[in-house]
Amino acid sequence: MSLREQREELEVQCLSPHASLAKNTRGRDVFEEPCDIHTEYQRDRDRILHCKSFRRLKHKTQVFLAPEGDHYRTRLTHTLEVSQIARTIARALRLNEDLTEAIALGHDLGHTPFGHAGERALDRVCPDGFVHSEQSVRVVETLEKDGKGLNLTWEVRDGIRNHRTSGRPATLEGGVVRFADKIAYINHDIDDAIRARIFTETDLPERYTAVLGHSVRERLNSMIHDIIYCSLDKKQIRMTPGMEEAIQGLRTWLFENMYTNEIPKAEEGKAVRMVEALYHYYMEHAKELPEEYLRRMQERGEKKERAVCDYIAGMSDSYAVARFEKLFVPMSWKG
Repeated sequence: MSLREQREELEVQCLSPHASLAKNTRGRDVFEEPCDIHTEYQRDRDRILHCKSFRRLKHKTQVFLAPEGDHYRTRLTHTLEVSQIARTIARALRLNEDLTEAIALGHDLGHTPFGHAGERALDRVCPDGFVHSEQSVRVVETLEKDGKGLNLTWEVRDGIRNHRTSGRPATLEGGVVRFADKIAYINHDIDDAIRARIFTETDLPERYTAVLGHSVRERLNSMIHDIIYCSLDKKQIRMTPGMEEAIQGLRTWLFENMYTNEIPKAEEGKAVRMVEALYHYYMEHAKELPEEYLRRMQERGEKKERAVCDYIAGMSDSYAVARFEKLFVPMSWKG
């Protein structure tokens, strides 16, 4: 019996009857011989961790555009926090931790530069629209590895596609990531906002903190515990109504008092105009796109609009700025 088969047998013996077993995966679009060491979900996790799109997340905005300081979250640190929260919940519920981790690590691979500002800009100018969860699936299916994709299992792709609040993941592991994403960004966005002196801990509404806790540590602890004890041995990942209501209330308060605050939004208008300018430029000068995007248009018949959108969405913040400066900012001249 191979090491992989031993691991699969351990899953049968140790995991919840509601967990997704690696040996029961619906598989990959392109068949691959099983690995003798890793299960299918472990292979997916490793492929995501080593792909180029994952590495670029370290230079993509979470909330604060170009913050002055080393301790503000980026899209990469957000992803790692989501992964850790999701793994904690999955382990407590005896779900498949490998599947959970793969979904969590891949859930934001398709995010744009400049956070949700970049996403809104592309959604506005691209005729087909733009949603980062769908773009994340496109990254792993089509864009990575020079157009070959990562050939991930169906369950991982489903979890990535459905990680948003409105999503309906087919596995409990996907449901765990869906909650973990919200838990992570609410708490680390509060932490970053306090660091930026947008508000203080005492400014948070007492009607929500009385339920959730009066510090990031307390809130993480209460939210995670609530999900675990509410979902234990159940066929659904859920929270108690009071906890979910408090989280939604605090999230609404953050939108009103932080996400639209002038400090994190000070440069957002510039970022939006930059993304739109890059889109319109490459729509008019598509031949200047990198070879891999031209090849997909020529060989696969992909629309120019989609190729341009793919290129810009894959940019890091710094690369987008560099391209904009090269295309639109006059360079100094020396005789």
